[in-house]
Amino acid sequence: MSLVRIATRGSDLALAQANYVAGRIQGELGRETELVIVSTTGDRIQNVSLAKIGGKGLFIKEIEEALLDDRADVAIHSAKDLPAEIASGLELVAFPERADPRDALVGRTSDVSLAGLSKGARVGTGSTRRAALLLAHRPDLEIVPLRGNVPTRLSRLESDDLEAVVLACAGLDRLDRSSVISERISMDILLPAVCQGMLALESRQGDPLGADLAGLSVPENISAARAERGFLVRLGGDCTVPLAAHCETLDGDQLRIRGLVSSLDGLSIARAEIAGAASEAEGLGRALAERVLAGGGDAILEVLRRETSGASVP
Repeated sequence: MSLVRIATRGSDLALAQANYVAGRIQGELGRETELVIVSTTGDRIQNVSLAKIGGKGLFIKEIEEALLDDRADVAIHSAKDLPAEIASGLELVAFPERADPRDALVGRTSDVSLAGLSKGARVGTGSTRRAALLLAHRPDLEIVPLRGNVPTRLSRLESDDLEAVVLACAGLDRLDRSSVISERISMDILLPAVCQGMLALESRQGDPLGADLAGLSVPENISAARAERGFLVRLGGDCTVPLAAHCETLDGDQLRIRGLVSSLDGLSIARAEIAGAASEAEGLGRALAERVLAGGGDAILEVLRRETSGASVP
């Protein structure tokens, strides 16, 4: 059978994720694989906030071009990096196992906790969502902008005199760096980014390979991804907007989804939750977005429009 060319970013985490999927394609589909490493704009520009240069779509643009140009057959993404809309002619075909979706506090010592950080502690993060929700919980913190891959962010604990950094648990777990996690932060404090902890497989629409790759999905993750991305799509959100959503499966085929939109300073947060059948996952996500908008999210987004000049805010 023909070779499956896998497009991926070149970071340690991206390669770990791509190699995991490659192993499953070889073992479960009986297809040989080859990694096609793609340098993205988001990888090359490290000293500017993503919100100022075009958002998280900068991590997938060149990878999607590799699919559209037939230089690759499937792309592996961290699903939280996907913007609300993907490129025309492509589709998301699989969502394998989800790792821990929570955020991780990494301090200089293992006994550090969010509650125990000193007053005015310098905490590094590159996420507007994490920054806003950290400030909502601890308005005394000094949030320090942070970009780069996982090792780079960890190294800045010392180089930037930070008391802690906040990263995704999933990335640290996949890199076998779980030991550095001081605290896995409760979702009641930091609700995760849309699809955090998930991998997403993207291929060309109509390519028979897509149907084969769909077998790598976990059904529960398909429903969660559809619900959380339904929320994202309705809000048109990107990394310029501090928004979060997380879906969990209840008894039977029932889902519960929590979502929020926050101001950049964390002082105003519109939250909502909704439950319903997994068969209506995407519609539930959209309905949740409507509740958030009606509960104050619309006003928050209007302020964000004024604060983020030139950014793509719904």
